[in-house]
Amino acid sequence: MTFDRTKPEFDAPAGPAPTELEIRDLIVGDGAEAKPGATVTIHYAGVDFESGEEFDSSWSRGEAAQFPLGMLIKGWQEGIPGMKVGGRRQLTIPPHLAYGPAGSGHFLGGKTLIFIIDLIAV
Repeated sequence: MTFDRTKPEFDAPAGPAPTELEIRDLIVGDGAEAKPGATVTIHYAGVDFESGEEFDSSWSRGEAAQFPLGMLIKGWQEGIPGMKVGGRRQLTIPPHLAYGPAGSGHFLGGKTLIFIIDLIAV
């Protein structure tokens, strides 16, 4: 399976930021399924819900990232399991499942975040 997908474009969100995790499959994969606690290889990009400003992207660095799910923010721990290799998923993550409230010490504290993630391997 080859991954020649380009970096995704983000659509401006409509309405208020969600208070719970929103999961939307943009492309359903047909490979192995990510399980809770798995180590995943992904490409991803993240933007701030309010401003649409990108704060991180593995595509911009030119290489996929590999993480154990247990080391990631709650929104990824809950939003990636069930994804299958080859899939592309959008996660809209409220602050309590991301980097905590404003003033938490993280520059993304208090922000709702949108990620688009391509699952390359589990």
